[in-house]
Amino acid sequence: MAKIVLGIATSHGPMLATLPDQWHLRANDDKAMSALWYQGVRYTFDQLVRLRAPEHMEKQITHDVWCRRYAACQSALHRLAQVFAEASPDAAVIIGDDQMEIFTDYDMPAFSIYYGETIENIPFTDAQKAAMTPGMLIAEGGHHGVEPETFPGLPALARHLISAMITAEFDVSAARRLPNSASFPTSGIPHAYGFVYRQIMKDKAVANVPVFVNTFFPPNQPSASRCFRFGKALGRAIASWDADKRVAVIASGGMSHFVIDEPFDRGLLSAIERHDEARFHTIPDAYMQSGTSEVKNWVAAAGALLDSGLEMTLVDYVPCYRSAAGTGTAQAFAYWR
Repeated sequence: MAKIVLGIATSHGPMLATLPDQWHLRANDDKAMSALWYQGVRYTFDQLVRLRAPEHMEKQITHDVWCRRYAACQSALHRLAQVFAEASPDAAVIIGDDQMEIFTDYDMPAFSIYYGETIENIPFTDAQKAAMTPGMLIAEGGHHGVEPETFPGLPALARHLISAMITAEFDVSAARRLPNSASFPTSGIPHAYGFVYRQIMKDKAVANVPVFVNTFFPPNQPSASRCFRFGKALGRAIASWDADKRVAVIASGGMSHFVIDEPFDRGLLSAIERHDEARFHTIPDAYMQSGTSEVKNWVAAAGALLDSGLEMTLVDYVPCYRSAAGTGTAQAFAYWR
């Protein structure tokens, strides 16, 4: 039978692949957003500047601070890549989310599992680049190579997981092909997975199964509680696969963004580390909107790893602010072994 031998969870935001001198570019986008979620409430950028003035955010957005935090993030990513290489798993199950890249409002499943033979990681076309904001385009190298790459899927495990999850009463969608068309925002696998291939697996991806969770988009976002239960069922399904394979479970996304909420992040990380299941069932949905919703991928991974016997090590938590409104991305990096 298969055995889960490793867990990894990592943030994947653009700031991780953007030099500190350019972090301000994403702040310009923050100012243009009509609504920014913070602690379950929607604000404008100017409202957040006033609300968070007592925190003296100006101290968080100096060049020296940005350089130190960028360096801390790169060190943490290096450590996760090292842990992955040391464990040398045969296969991986990657839990991430799609941001209108391959799923659109034509069809947005709550949960989906990809079961294709191959996984294409394809750079943006000129037309796709032209539609992107500067702060996003700069970070493309964090999840795409210069040329298209093809990595191995794992249909045998994927089909087993689809069947097992249906039996466990999770009505997962199934996808056998990825888009390769100018009519889609992205061709090939979305950035949540490309980031793992590039930054954790160093472009030497093991056979893997992408698992999609719709964290971002109403009206069918699964709750944190549902994601944890989904993860528990997923972990049992992996362990029941009749193959002598060593499997890694990897979560991609988070932490709080586009407005950073350090107490929320630290509380969630502590709950994951302490196996505090009750916490996952009591988080208000309003706290998990916009980018912060990606922590549900961590929650699902925590469920999948619950019975593995592996223990979590938090490598680092790095709040990367980029404006006086407290916008930015809180980055976190952890492994289980």
